[in-house]
Formats: sequence, structure tokens, C-alpha cells
Amino acid sequence: MNSSQNVHPVDEKLPLVQLFTLGLQHVLVMYAGAVAVPLIVGGAVGLPKEQIAFLVSADLFCCGLVTLLQCLGCKGFGIRMPVIMAVTFATVGPMIAIGQNPALGLPGIFGATIAAGLLSLLLVPLIGRLIRFFPPLVTGVVITSIGLSIIGVGINWSAGGLGSPDYGSPLYLGISLSVLIFILLIIRFARGFLANISILLGLVLGFCIALLLGKVDFNGLQDASWFALITPFKFGTPRFELWSIVTLTVVMLIVFIESMGMFLALGEIVDRPVKRDDLVRGLRVDALGTMVGGIFNTFPHTSFSQNIGLVSITGVSSRWVCVMAGFILIAFGLVPKMSIVVASIPPFVLGGAGIVMFGMVLATGIKVLSRVDFHNRYNLYIVAISLGMGMIPTVAKDFFGQMPAGMAPLLHSGILLASLTAVVLNAFFNGLGTADLSETSTTEVMSVPGH
Repeated sequence: MNSSQNVHPVDEKLPLVQLFTLGLQHVLVMYAGAVAVPLIVGGAVGLPKEQIAFLVSADLFCCGLVTLLQCLGCKGFGIRMPVIMAVTFATVGPMIAIGQNPALGLPGIFGATIAAGLLSLLLVPLIGRLIRFFPPLVTGVVITSIGLSIIGVGINWSAGGLGSPDYGSPLYLGISLSVLIFILLIIRFARGFLANISILLGLVLGFCIALLLGKVDFNGLQDASWFALITPFKFGTPRFELWSIVTLTVVMLIVFIESMGMFLALGEIVDRPVKRDDLVRGLRVDALGTMVGGIFNTFPHTSFSQNIGLVSITGVSSRWVCVMAGFILIAFGLVPKMSIVVASIPPFVLGGAGIVMFGMVLATGIKVLSRVDFHNRYNLYIVAISLGMGMIPTVAKDFFGQMPAGMAPLLHSGILLASLTAVVLNAFFNGLGTADLSETSTTEVMSVPGH
């Protein structure tokens, strides 16, 4: 912390070159996940290549806008922490179902997205009151379940990405391992700024190796334009259909619970405990970002867990780094050639970095749980059963295969299953707690050394 100006590391403004480099690192980490949703939805509803490319650009543009709102904040909006916002995977299933309905199509998706954003915005104060149910015991379970849920992403990236015809190729595994080892060497021997950009340097090394081996595909780069505006309602006037709106609104409430876990995890990592007002401001951006997404031809938004792992790895807590990342994302959205270059980074290059970052989220959850009183045997049961429930979608994908399709967003989210189980069991065994997280855990959180 800058003691002379009494500035918390979250609010520290770094030199411009560092801001850009660290911001770019955040963008590279989240890019593959961010563009996956428009690619999946666009392909599922049968869009031609140029329209899918526009969806990707619109997605990046809106990710940048909403990230700026979340990090900079304005009255009543924005958690003002190092958060990267992007479209959520939780709504992919319902959106495909809406888009494949000939009477609705993409305008039906965007109409439901706008309406769900508005309705969930009205419900944010109610969700914010749930913070009383998240003492350190529950918070630790939530953060650990986040790490357990996303570590598989890094593992699959390392093998070439799910669906790759050469999944598990020794070449892919070797490059991914090289990236991982290089990152660890930087963390061990480098100091200062170099240590903070260890992930970026690892990705650059992996990209260069892949390029030399002819494993980088720049397909579409030549045909992409240098500049393209993102215009609202590109695919026509939104269509508002009741059940589509209800479905996406319910999913948004589920996304809110996951976002609460992300914000609580980030508060632990950057040593700034999250209070109810912080949660409410952050969730409002989720809702408003969803509305903005529907207007600008993209989808519901949430905070991205990949970038929380990056904050933990680098120890750089400044929200201004994510502000810079927001501007970079906007630039990528407006300059299609840039977005294609970044999209050409192979999954196996991302894999080595992913294992480090996502594993750090898991380690943070374990650190929080280490402060829990396990002499109380009830707490052991709460952790054991909650994490077990959270692992179901990961280890047994068809476990809930016979359940109604409408329950998929709930039953297929390990984070949500673990969170709900921990909240219910903690209330059953230990009571409901106090109305504000700061009343129960601020002292404990502040006693944990910062990064």
C-alpha cells in the first residue's frame, strides 16, 4: 500500500506502460472464454461466418464497456475492484433454445436478454441481502468450488481443447508444460514488473513455439476489416416473448449467486473485504451489462473467474489494470483484425497458464477454510458434503440427465450446487449469522497478509 497517500493497492494507479502490459495480460487470459459464447450460439442458430464474426466483435466491445463500468463505477453501480466482465456460459442452453425457434431467432434472444437484465436489476437489492449467509466457512467452500470447477478448463486447454481431433497430443502437452515451467521460473527468479507479467510472458513463449511449429491458424485475418462500428439492433427489432424472458431471468438469478462468490473470492485475494453495498453495486453492473449486451447484439454478462485467478498469481490488485483491459477489449471489438490475431492463440498455449491461475483460486479457497474452526465437527460435515455436491457436474456429467431440462442451469453448475449446499447446511447447523459480512469476518480477513 502507498502509505504516503494512504492509497489501497486496489486504487493504485500504475505507470501507463505497466497498465497496458498488465491489462493485455488480462485480455489474453479471458479472450478464449469470452468469444466462445457467440461462436457457440451463432453456430447453433445457423448464422453465416460474417455474422458470427460480428457477434464476436460486439461481444468484445460490450465486455470492454461493462468492465469499465464495473471497475470505474458511478453512483450505485460498480464494485470498483479488479474485475473483468464477459458473457456467461450459464445462459448458452436457454439462448440456443430461443434462437432455434423460427418465431424468435436472434431478435428473441436479444429481447429476452434486455428484459432479463431489467428485471434482474430490480431484484438486485433482494439478492444483496443474502450476504448474511456467507460467513468465512461458506465463502471458503464457494471459492474452493470455483477453483475445482474451472481447473478442468486449464487441463482441457493443455490437451488441445475439448473437441480437438488431436486431443492429448504429446506435442500439445509438451508446449503446455513448457509454458507452465517458464511461468514458474519467472515467479521464482524474477522480481517486480517481470514477475507481475509472468502469465503474459509464458503465453508469448508458447505462442512463439506454436508459430515455429506451424500450429497457429490465422484463418480469416486477410478478409477481416481494420475498423467496424458496433451498431445497436443489428439483427432487427428485439422480440419479447414471456417464457424466454422468464427463463433468462431465472438463469440471471443463478448467475448472481455465482457472481457473489466471485466478488467474495476477489475481496479475500486483494485484502478488501466485500460488504453488502459492494455486492449490490457489483450485481447491478451484471444486470445493466446484460441490458447493454442485448441492445448491442450480445448476451448476459458476469464477472470472469479466470481473471480472479490472474489477480491472485500476479499480486497486482489495481482496478486500473482492468480499466485498461476494458479499453483494449473495446479496441479489439472495433478492430476485427486485432481480435482474430488474439483468437489464433492455440488452447494448448493457454493451458499451462490456466493450470497456474485456476489452481491459485483453489488455493485461495483452502486458505480461507484454514481459518475455520474445525473443532466444531459440524463444519467438517458442511465442507465435505458441499464440496462433494459441487464436484457432481465435473465427475458425473450425466448424473442429473433424467431431470427436467429447465433445471439444467442449476444442476449443471458445480459452483452453485456447492454454494447452495453450504448455505443451507451452515444455516441448519450454525444458524443464520449476522446481516452484514463485515460484522462476522472483517477482522479475520484483515489479519491475513496481503500479496
